Amino acid sequence: KPKNKVRIVTAASLFDGHDASINIMRRIIQSTGCEVIHLGHDRSVKEVVDCAIQEDVNAIAITSYQGGHVEYLKYMFDLLKEYKSNHIKIFAGGGGTILPDEIKELHDYGITRIYRPDDGRKMGLQGMINDLVKKSDFSIGKDFSTCFNDLNDYKNISRLISAAENFPKKCKKELLKFHEIAKKKHIPVLGITGTGGAGKSSLIDEFVLRFLNDFKSKKIGIISVDPSKRKSGGALLGDRIRMNSINNERVYMRSLATRQANLALSAHVKDALAILKCANFDLIILETSGIGQSDTEILDHSDLSLYVMTPEYGAATQLEKIDMLDFANFIAINKFDKRGSLDALRDVKKQYQRNHKLFDKKTEDMPVYGTVA
Repeated sequence: KPKNKVRIVTAASLFDGHDASINIMRRIIQSTGCEVIHLGHDRSVKEVVDCAIQEDVNAIAITSYQGGHVEYLKYMFDLLKEYKSNHIKIFAGGGGTILPDEIKELHDYGITRIYRPDDGRKMGLQGMINDLVKKSDFSIGKDFSTCFNDLNDYKNISRLISAAENFPKKCKKELLKFHEIAKKKHIPVLGITGTGGAGKSSLIDEFVLRFLNDFKSKKIGIISVDPSKRKSGGALLGDRIRMNSINNERVYMRSLATRQANLALSAHVKDALAILKCANFDLIILETSGIGQSDTEILDHSDLSLYVMTPEYGAATQLEKIDMLDFANFIAINKFDKRGSLDALRDVKKQYQRNHKLFDKKTEDMPVYGTVA
């Protein structure tokens, strides 16, 4: 188990559709107690490096079976160095496609470790992950004092959020200043919550795409929260895998683990929002982990709230148990292409009308929308 909170980006390289290996590895990394930001397959060096910097991770773990690993990994090392983030370790594997002389070349270049089939035979899967975690087990966030100079630099924003997460007592004075400044800024926060698997991340991706197209000079910040596992302390921060529109210089995204198994939000969400407000984003989206019927915690942090659900909520009486139908400004019934969606739209509108006692308004005018994201 790591001594520090270790965060690792996992992905399969560009033009590579082989994701079985990286999925096995990232599951073991999670169960070993790390927070994993998973990007999936076919990811470019720039995407991975930008993600690693915004997420302020300890390491990147890549699988590559497409033959371009030498150029890919060297470019990754160079790009991290260019962005002054070469403290981030790089690990990779590719079975027999990465030859022994290439492994030596990459190790000599500065890649932390390439795992070979022989390593798997000698160390086992868990042994390789233990080695990776041990090499990545260092604290992140202590050195935050220089980060106040330029909050247009996403690296500085990331480090300040890490400081708030990992060393809250040490940066307490600075955080109080951020909160005081943030109170004076009128930057809207849109809170998005809902059940797990409702499609919140995909809906945010569609929303961001339209925001970028409609507002050519505006910046958007995203804080996305996923649950920590109570047993291991690890977490799968998998929202980026659904978001293809965020690879834009006007978008900043940070994933947070709850680090408390029974809550929908991290204890440090308020700090992260204050930092983003001080960085002058024009809109901030806060997404909770999906935990079920009681997600109203998000109301304490947002100006407007959107509840995302699907048509498959069960019997109509289940709607009476959903607390967010009392408070949400908007309801999205996502996956609206499924059977029964029109019935769900009618029933949810009626429930919203009853909850808010809007009997003088037309049912069809309730802020409930069918979406396909």
